Amino acid sequence: MRAAQLKAVLPRELLASVVVFLVALPLCMGIAIASGLPPAKGLITGIIGGLVVGWLAGSPLQVSGPAAGLAVLVFELVRQHGIAMLGPILLLAGFLQLVAGRLKLGCWFRVTAPAVVYGMLAGIGVLIVLSQVHVMLDAVPKPSGLDNLAAFPAAVSQALPSFGWQAGVLGLSTITVMYLWEKFRPHTLRFVPGALLGVGLATVASLVLALQVKRVEVPANLAEAIDWLKPADLLNLADPTLLIAAFAVAFIASAETLLSAAAVDRMHSGQRSDFDRELSAQGIGNMLCGLLGALPMTGVIVRSSANVQAGATTRLSAVFHGLWLLAFVLLLSSVLQSIPVASLAGVLVYTGFKLVDLKAFRGLGRYGRMPMFTYAATALAIIFTDLLTGVLIGFGLTLAKLAWKASRLKISLIDLPRDGEMELRLMGAATFLKVPALTQVLGTIPAGATVHVPLNNLSYIDHSCLELLEEWGRANAAKGSKLLIEARGLKRRLEGRLRTTAGVGSTG
Repeated sequence: MRAAQLKAVLPRELLASVVVFLVALPLCMGIAIASGLPPAKGLITGIIGGLVVGWLAGSPLQVSGPAAGLAVLVFELVRQHGIAMLGPILLLAGFLQLVAGRLKLGCWFRVTAPAVVYGMLAGIGVLIVLSQVHVMLDAVPKPSGLDNLAAFPAAVSQALPSFGWQAGVLGLSTITVMYLWEKFRPHTLRFVPGALLGVGLATVASLVLALQVKRVEVPANLAEAIDWLKPADLLNLADPTLLIAAFAVAFIASAETLLSAAAVDRMHSGQRSDFDRELSAQGIGNMLCGLLGALPMTGVIVRSSANVQAGATTRLSAVFHGLWLLAFVLLLSSVLQSIPVASLAGVLVYTGFKLVDLKAFRGLGRYGRMPMFTYAATALAIIFTDLLTGVLIGFGLTLAKLAWKASRLKISLIDLPRDGEMELRLMGAATFLKVPALTQVLGTIPAGATVHVPLNNLSYIDHSCLELLEEWGRANAAKGSKLLIEARGLKRRLEGRLRTTAGVGSTG
């Protein structure tokens, strides 16, 4: 960028970066807490997302950092394998993303059915809400969503005689402020994020009233929050469960990033996203997060949309927001230590509700009931089992739908005007699954008939159906029957070549 161009855009980029920083600050810490990690881990990821990924990104206006969509998965990984194993998992996941970007596989991650993605986010949103309502009461969340739901009455009863009710009030107040600000904020103050306003007011109230609530623990020296990856830990990647976890992180982070990048592109008329470059940048960012023992990152739509709405036109805004995060942590860590944990949990509860996008669910109805069923099944499977199982169920349903559509075949036997001539009309895909139905129809053809079989209405025909037709022609040739396969218009969709034998003819 030339000096004159930089001078022209710098004021606007600086203003936009401050807005993004104000949105990112509470979210980075809240997502870390929801992931079962110290808040500083989320701040480190946000800093890397700004300073490194922001500079390398293929989507210039997209902002990267810790994402609520991965909080549930990270919480489960930390619970099962410990914090030490998060580093190797992220290192491998980032490497997979980097390789996928270099191999130009970015477009394939966007093939993921929207019903699966929306269902995944909805399931994650419900799990975040169920876990963070416990944090809002200064209690410890349970390992699963159902456990959190079952334990909620006991958590409330324990909070009433202790100071937990004070934390609950702060959390509910934060949610209320965010909701009201989103509904009624003045146009001139649209750049002020509701999350920051809610957390700020809750923090001031807790200090003025001297409430006895848990507060954020941030080390005075950021270096204390860094857990360098130990080479010996890499040997644990031989564990198949860790390999599966790394692939799951890489896939979900990539899908969320590229879907977010596509959404950001629709918000502005500037430079379009290079999905392969974006994927490579995310891979480098996650590898760095793995080396430093931080949270995984993705491109995040809330911070990205704030960036666009604040007037950003270049990648400088995303880079500067990482710089402000770093400066704030280094110079004003004492301010962070005053923030009530319950208030950050309130931000995550509000975010979790937003992830359950009922408008997207209703929108899927335009494409039939199956996408809506896939959305619901994916979300419920995530809630009742785990994230990976839920996503696999969603993919399974999508593939089952494709297989069902691919196997649909309409078979009609029509009498032609000329005596003794008939047409076997096939529409759809003639696969081995339809051999029984085709056999039944062939059995109704009278002896001595000449049967025309045009294939131009087929999208595909496999060898089993072709052989069935040819076998019928040969078997009924002695009765005077003749079967003529007309292959015009289907040359590229035939599996194998048609053979001309006794009683069987082919044209085209």
